[in-house]
Amino acid sequence: MKISKSGQCDRRQARAFGLLLLASFLLCGAASEAQEARSDEALSAKVRSLETLWNQAEVNKDTQSLDHLLADSFIFVDVDGSLRNKPQFLISVTDRTEHITSIRNESMLDWVYENAVIVTGTYEEKGTSKGKPYSHHGRFTDTWVKKGSGWFCAASQSTMIQK
Repeated sequence: MKISKSGQCDRRQARAFGLLLLASFLLCGAASEAQEARSDEALSAKVRSLETLWNQAEVNKDTQSLDHLLADSFIFVDVDGSLRNKPQFLISVTDRTEHITSIRNESMLDWVYENAVIVTGTYEEKGTSKGKPYSHHGRFTDTWVKKGSGWFCAASQSTMIQK
């Protein structure tokens, strides 16, 4: 920049410098947002895989795996509105009359926050109850929280969808 004897910059040079400075701030911000978006996408993929592991563990009545996925303070709101804490939920997985053969999540959406991820979606559960096949469709909302280096489901809610 050319500075006059009075110590002032040429207006065109000052404007160009200002635009250059603004462009560099915008580029840095865009790069930061792009990096954050990639980080959110990776976290979304991780939590969605945890959702799949949960389904597999429930089908297999694998309470040990579920214990590792659920926060100690976990709370579950079941389709009938009843509440279950973590120990009650784990018992319900092995102490049920129906035999679940598959649980499949669909239409999942997630919202990523600094230390939490909210997942909503629909699911289809198939199995048998008293020897007769059934298929249930429902909607769920799960809240995953970061604790240390791991992610745990702290709350889950399920609602049946009428056909």
